[in-house]
Amino acid sequence: QLEFVESGGGLVQPGGSLTLSCKASGFTLDYYLMGWFRQAPGKEREGVSCMRNIGHGVEYLDGVKGRFTMSRSYAENTIYLQLNDLKVEDTGIYYCAVVWAPVQALCTFQPSDYKYWGQGIQVTVSS
Repeated sequence: QLEFVESGGGLVQPGGSLTLSCKASGFTLDYYLMGWFRQAPGKEREGVSCMRNIGHGVEYLDGVKGRFTMSRSYAENTIYLQLNDLKVEDTGIYYCAVVWAPVQALCTFQPSDYKYWGQGIQVTVSS
């Protein structure tokens, strides 16, 4: 059974940092397109970052470039999102998601393109 366990969220002051983890079980992350999404209250879910399965190219939402870093651990079968210099507008529920994709697949930030989702974890940025 394919599952994710997310961890690392919490409350942080503006300018602070958090590291989100998404540990996969029941499958390996090879051959999957991997993404992080977030959803603020009253807003639609938006893609934050996307990692291709080969070459590990990563793309980011414009508003988080230079502040967020997506990475992956083969040994832990886990994907990470490092959030630095957090802003109030980064507040929301963060989700990891994957979809099986061919090697040539390009990144997508559309939630409907992803099939498997983590349970979501709250990130609150407030002074």
